Formats: sequence, C-alpha cells, structure tokens
Amino acid sequence: MTETEYRSRQPFAVMAKPVGSFCNLRCSYCYYLKADEQHPIAREYLMSDEVLEKFIREYIQNNPAGTIPFTWHGGEPTLAGLPFFRRAAELQRKYLPAGKTVWNNLQTNGTLLTDEWCAFLAENHWDVGLSIDGSAAVHDKYRRDAGGQATFERVRKACLRLKRHGVLPDLLCTVTADSAADPLAVYRGLRELETGWVQFIPIVRWTKADGSIRDTAENAGLTADTGAVPHIGFASAAGSVPGTGSAPPVTPESVTGKAFGKFLCTVFDEWASNDIGRIDVQLFAETCEMIAGGEPRLCTLGETCGRVLVLEADGSVYACDHFVQPEYRLGSILEQNLAELADLPAQLAFGQAKRDMLPAKCRACSWLRLCRGGCLKDRYSPAAGSVPIHWLCEGYEMFYAHAVPDLTALAGFLRQGMRPAEAAAAMRARRNVQWKGVGRNDPCPCGSGLKFKNCHGRK
Repeated sequence: MTETEYRSRQPFAVMAKPVGSFCNLRCSYCYYLKADEQHPIAREYLMSDEVLEKFIREYIQNNPAGTIPFTWHGGEPTLAGLPFFRRAAELQRKYLPAGKTVWNNLQTNGTLLTDEWCAFLAENHWDVGLSIDGSAAVHDKYRRDAGGQATFERVRKACLRLKRHGVLPDLLCTVTADSAADPLAVYRGLRELETGWVQFIPIVRWTKADGSIRDTAENAGLTADTGAVPHIGFASAAGSVPGTGSAPPVTPESVTGKAFGKFLCTVFDEWASNDIGRIDVQLFAETCEMIAGGEPRLCTLGETCGRVLVLEADGSVYACDHFVQPEYRLGSILEQNLAELADLPAQLAFGQAKRDMLPAKCRACSWLRLCRGGCLKDRYSPAAGSVPIHWLCEGYEMFYAHAVPDLTALAGFLRQGMRPAEAAAAMRARRNVQWKGVGRNDPCPCGSGLKFKNCHGRK
C-alpha cells in the first residue's frame, strides 16, 4: 500500500462554518477580517438545510473513526441560531449507526450565549471552545464588537453561565505582542475561571511591502496547478529577518518567536509550580503525550496535515481553515461526495507538503520530533531565494529546551502510577536537586541558552 493510499483511508475531520466568516465581533487580528471582500466565498449567509443534511450524512457514513468529531466554527457560529443546531443534533441522531458516537465542539466568542443556549449544550453533551484573551486589558484591546465596545466582561459572564449549566469550556487564548509582554497576568486570568483547559494560539499575520495584509497562501507561496497537485514553494516575506533591526513582515500585534518562547516558558513555570493536575495547557499536554510515545491530536504538531477540512456555508470545501482561498477550494459537497473531496490527490499532497518541504535546519533539529516543523501558515523565507523557516522557530526551541526535561520526568512519574499532585511534587524535587548550586548568572542547565535567573531560576 502506498503512503497516499494509506492516508486516504485514515479518519478525517471537518470544521463546519454555518454562517461562513460572518461575526458580531471585529477582532483586529482575526484572519477572516474582510474575508468577504478578499474572497467571495466568505460572504454572510446561513448554511441551507440541504447542505447541512448532506454534510452530516456523508461525514458519518464515510468516516472510519469510531467517534465522529463535529467542530462548529465561524465567524461566529451562534449567529446561525439555536434552531439550526437543534436540527444538526437531530440529523446526527438520524444518521448515526449503532456502535458509533459523535462528539460536538462549538467554537464561540460567547457573547450570544443565553441560558437557553447553555441548556442545549449541556443536555446534548456538547463541548465548547470559548475565546477569551486572559486579562481584560489585552482582551479588550483587540476583541471589540461591531460598535467598538469592549467584550471581556460579556465573555467572562458567558463562561460563568456555561459553568452553572455544567459545561466547562476550553479557553482559547491568542498570544499577541501585548499578551506575550505580560504572560502571568494572562495565564492567571484564565486560571481564575477554573475550567480546567487552556489553549494558546500565537497570532502571526503577514504584511506586504506596502503594509497591507498578505493572505496565508500568498505568503507561503502555495499555488495549485490546474486540476492537480499543489505546487509548493515559499515566497519571500518582504522585509527582513528577525533580529536584524529591519521592519518585520508581520503586523504589530503579531508575536515574534522570541517573545512567544519567553511567554511559554514563563507560563510553564507557573503551571509546573502550581497547577499540574488542576489545569491542562494544550501544548504542555501534547508535548508530554508525545514524549511518552503517543501521537498528537493537534494538527500543527502532526508530521503531515490535510485531514482537517473546512466546510463553508454554501457547501464549498477547502483544504484548511487557514487556506480558505480560491486556489484551495477542493469542490462542493452539493456536487461531490465528502469522502472523495477529502481524498483528492491535491489535498493529500497539501498535507504531505508539511513534511516534504521542511528546510534542512528543521531536519537537523533535535526538536523536530516534537514540533514537526510547525504549521504551514507560519513558514516564510526571510529573503528571496532563501530557505523557508518557521516564524516561531526560535520560540519553540526555547520552550522545548526549557520544558522537555521537566515534562519527561513528569511523564515518567505518571507512568509509575503517581497521581498528578504526587508527580508534580516529585518533578519539582528533582528540579531542586539537579540544579542545586547553579549561580544566578550561570547558563541554565536545561540548555535554553538563557541565564539561570531568567529561566528555571525565576521565582
């Protein structure tokens, strides 16, 4: 069996967008901002019952997974209205065969969640991903509504409302230049909500030489040969190389690799000291799982990608949530079977490009086994003709050097049958013994390249 044949038989996931990119907020860093102007497929509309039913039927029938994951995304999916989602749940029950289950996840900004909404989510056992950026100061700088009003307090109340109904939302927190500058305030703000799960999403938005926004496919240089496999090349992000002093090819709110790395290391130390067993942080949990020999659930950490498609409201299917551009339109479920679209040669090649287009620097890196080269959307060439690299590479190197020794010990303690609190205590004791006598200005023994006082020696 060839690799392509093998991959075509693997489970796939679909991110469904009931109202396309339409949203009641105007988050300044959102990659769907003005998408309706740039790409006609993303205009405001509601998914028809015909598209909804065909999607649910074919997705369940053609997906070999025992649990079929449904992710409802946007824009803001709750703008579709509660009747739309009641209908979706009804269709899932109609087409679900014996022996299989469904898992639903609603990704929302939370501002429209009423008690009726929360009751529906609780009764049907839907998970919720709630977008909130930690502290009010950071959140309200970027996440404002169409009228320019702050939204942090509305989202916080939505979180409390969900909890009253027995739903513990996953907290989705973007990492911008501002939040990276105050990691403890951001993390502690999320911790205070006591939901048990936090996911950090770095913001990287590319710009052109004139300062206008460059879309993801244009930046990466990904283009599709007519009717065939994508031709992958990486365009220069006009401007420059991080650290040279020249203007970076990203927007001001975008986080740099170095800032992202410091953010992760600071949060990790806070989490390792106080919150193991109480809060799961996605990247920490995924890294620990991979160290223990498991496979990541997060697509950006997979060796290849391409098995998470996007369904727009009109039935159009795209390669990836970050590549909803005309050249990455696979087709329409109104004209083709969903499984056929998932297994198109162009889509399989798109996913394999994540591994096949790795630069030599990545292939020689000791952390490749964990980061897998990062997401395609964040790769760029610092100068014309240069080898493409990952914008956040420096940050991931910093984080892995800092955290992997502790996460390796933690994974070992958990395999021995220790409870999380016991494993955390054992890990901290190991750290104290291992680094006893290291001076504040000595290089940190973890290998991060930082002084001990700026790394594991921080209080």
